[in-house]
Amino acid sequence: MTADEDVRVEWYTGDRTALRGLFALAEDSAVELESYLHAGRVLVAVRAGEVVGHLLLVDAGTAGELEIKNMAVRESLHGRGIGARLVRAALEAAAAASGTRVVVATAAADTGNLRFYQRQGFRMRCVERDAFTPAAGYPPGLRVDGIELRDRVWLDQPVGSEVRP
Repeated sequence: MTADEDVRVEWYTGDRTALRGLFALAEDSAVELESYLHAGRVLVAVRAGEVVGHLLLVDAGTAGELEIKNMAVRESLHGRGIGARLVRAALEAAAAASGTRVVVATAAADTGNLRFYQRQGFRMRCVERDAFTPAAGYPPGLRVDGIELRDRVWLDQPVGSEVRP
């Protein structure tokens, strides 16, 4: 499907608690969500005056690296290119800020997210074993696509002249 033409992507400057429901679509731990909800900058996808998707871009802690910390699009709008537009905007913002790389992490069990980020030009970087534990606020026995949520996969993409169209 092609990108939804009625959607615009822009920086969000409002109260982030208004976006908590969207953030929660991409984060199963309330503890983790609370730890970063107010960090970094948020891009939003707006359709008919309503926020239908978001992307949180934060400093990754390494010079030149930014992290897509949380991203979600309303489920009813999946497959319309909105997530891809949010990622492109994040890559462009990173390049404009003289960033060198954007990283993102997702559950190894979430094959849909892994496919999505690879389609956006991200490549696998490493696996963080046992990242989704009760100590980090994740319920025991949580499953994604029938697979137990345990490991986190990190992906990355260079920015600047090497950004994919």
